[in-house]
Amino acid sequence: MMLGKTAGGLFWMFRYLERAENTARLLEAGWRIALTRSSNSESEWKSIVTTAGMNIGFEAKHDTYNAANVINYLLRDKENPSSVMETLNQARANARLVRTALSSEVWEATNECWMAIKDELARPVSERNLHDVLAAIRYRTSVVRGALHGTMLRNDIFSFSQLGTFIERADNTARILDVKYYVLLPSAAYVGSNVDNAQWEVILRSVSAELSFRWLHGGTVSPMMIADFLILDRRMPRSLAFCYQEIDECLKQLQEEYGTRQPCRDKADAICARMRGHSIEGIFQEGLHEFLGEFIKSTTGLASAIEENFRYYG
Repeated sequence: MMLGKTAGGLFWMFRYLERAENTARLLEAGWRIALTRSSNSESEWKSIVTTAGMNIGFEAKHDTYNAANVINYLLRDKENPSSVMETLNQARANARLVRTALSSEVWEATNECWMAIKDELARPVSERNLHDVLAAIRYRTSVVRGALHGTMLRNDIFSFSQLGTFIERADNTARILDVKYYVLLPSAAYVGSNVDNAQWEVILRSVSAELSFRWLHGGTVSPMMIADFLILDRRMPRSLAFCYQEIDECLKQLQEEYGTRQPCRDKADAICARMRGHSIEGIFQEGLHEFLGEFIKSTTGLASAIEENFRYYG
């Protein structure tokens, strides 16, 4: 069995890489939504930080939620442990810790990602160059993921790397969806309107799902269809159901490799069963915000169980 410290290093290396990419995606979603609104911008920028779970740290440092403060706090603030630059620092530190477990291509891609984004974020980021910076973050992190898939043996090293990726992605896709309840609608009167639908399409773009959605549904768009696609469609690689399908497969492979079924697999199975038992109509009836909140809580609990069962720190 792999040393817990190595397993934890792989898990967290890929969690941090995914977190950096998804923070960029969340920021882009909120920014594009804010562009469709002409008033109350402070509330809109605040919603992005709140959804990212960084509002306590932000308010300890800033008095005002404006574009410059939020963009730079999320992307480059050294005092924010979840900023893109700090998460990439952590990803690289973990990669160095487990370097002997990685192919040279994965290590080089990680190091190049860190160097390129460090250069991009050496200066304050404005709304004028925000799009290019966010695109660079998405591109560089995807190169590391491509190197993993193209060069690594499908063994426990790969499984722990994938677990980190999909735990983080599930959490972050849920948070991006939850932006809907913090930002999107100026008023309940807009529900189902052209404004509502256009803003849901922003959510699709933020997870690179707009084209895939149109392949499946043509020109027909509704909030319920989009939510169904991003929550329950197992073909969509950033959907909640897809993430848990991959998490369950990783835990299954680790069970087969080590000959032991860990309690965390029971937790994952229970979450998968709840996902299969839901319809999108039932989720909307229950309340999308409430469903997402419970999902995020369950995912956090599963991540803690994985760390404990595989003794990352023991």
